[in-house]
Amino acid sequence: MTAITPFRIDIDQADLDDLHDRLARTRWAEQIPGSGDTYGVSVDRVRHLVGYWRDGFDWRAVERALNAYPQFTTEIDGQNIHFLHVKSARDNAFPLILTHGWPGTFVEFVGVIEPLTAAGFDLVIPSVPGYGFSGPTTEAGWNDARIARAWAELMRRLGYTRYGAVGNDGGAQISPELGRVAPEQVVGVHVTQVYSFPSGDPAELADLDEDEQRSLATLDWFVKNKMGFNVLQSQQPQTLAHAITDSPAGLVGWNGQLLGPDLDDDFVLTNIAIHWLTGTAGSAIRHYFEKDKAEHPATPSTVPLALCGSTGDFHGIRRFAERDHNIVSWRTHDVFTHYLHHVAPALMAEEITKFFDPLR
Repeated sequence: MTAITPFRIDIDQADLDDLHDRLARTRWAEQIPGSGDTYGVSVDRVRHLVGYWRDGFDWRAVERALNAYPQFTTEIDGQNIHFLHVKSARDNAFPLILTHGWPGTFVEFVGVIEPLTAAGFDLVIPSVPGYGFSGPTTEAGWNDARIARAWAELMRRLGYTRYGAVGNDGGAQISPELGRVAPEQVVGVHVTQVYSFPSGDPAELADLDEDEQRSLATLDWFVKNKMGFNVLQSQQPQTLAHAITDSPAGLVGWNGQLLGPDLDDDFVLTNIAIHWLTGTAGSAIRHYFEKDKAEHPATPSTVPLALCGSTGDFHGIRRFAERDHNIVSWRTHDVFTHYLHHVAPALMAEEITKFFDPLR
C-alpha cells in the first residue's frame, strides 16, 4: 500500500448544513458577570466566534484557497496520511517537511509556502495522524516516535534522501524525533519551541540569564493557569471527545484556549472547522495520551537543531535544551504568538532559509 493519491478537500453540503443548524441552536453556558476569562475561555469569546462561524465565515472559500496547493494521501503503517507537496520552480530545490501541533493543523504553514518555495525549497506539509484529513487514528500507539517513522517513510516514497525538518508546538517534538529516526537523511531541525525542562534541582536555576528567566516565568505561568487541557488530554481524552465531537460551540471553547484572540478569526475558525468537519476533534487529542505513555529518548539527538521562538511565548530554556539536542542556533523575536509561521511568515521563511541554506 505505497500508492500516493491526489486529494482535494470537498466537504459535503449536508455536513455544512448540519453545522449551521447546530451553531444556530447553541445552548450557551452561563458566566459570572464581569468575570471575563478568569474561569477559562469566556462566553463572549465563544459567542463571537460561533456568530462569525455561522454568519460570516466562508468554508467554501477556505476550500478553494487550500485546494490551490497540491494535496495527496497515502497509507503508512496502516494509517491514512494527508499532505501538501508543493515544489519550488528553482532547480536543485531542497526538501523540507513541516509539522504542526494541537489545536492547529497543516494550515499553520500556509503563509510560508510562497516565500519558502521562492527561496528554493520543496515543501511537504502533512496532517499529523489523527488530525483532520489524516484521521481519525484507528489503533493505539501513534506517539511522536511512530509519527516520525511515518514521516521518514513518506519522504522516502517521495524520493527525498536528504531533507530538513521544521516544527511548531507538537511538531517541535515530532521534528527532532525525525532526526533521531533518520539521522542520515535529516540534515537539520528548525523549531519554535524546545521542550526540555528543569530536573528539579534548585542549583540548575541559580544563574539563569535574562532570556532563560523570561522563558521560565512564561512556563510557570502557563503551568499554573492553562495546563489543565494537557492533563485531561493525556489522561482521559475519550471523556472529553464526546462533548467536542457533538457540539461545535464546545469545540470552539476547548480549542479556543490556545487559538486565542491574538489570532485572526479566519485562522482560528479554519483550524477548528477542519477538526469539526473531519470528525477528528477527539482523535487529535488522543495524541497527548499516546505521547504521555511513550518512553522518552534516553540519549541526546545529534542532528543540528535551531530554535527560532517568540519572546512572548514559551520557547525553551537553552541550558536544558543542550542536554537533549545538538543546539547550533538560538534566536528569539519580539512577536507575541504561539504561531510564528502564520503571524510572521516572512520572518520565519527568512530564518528557515538562513538555517538550511548552508546544509543543503
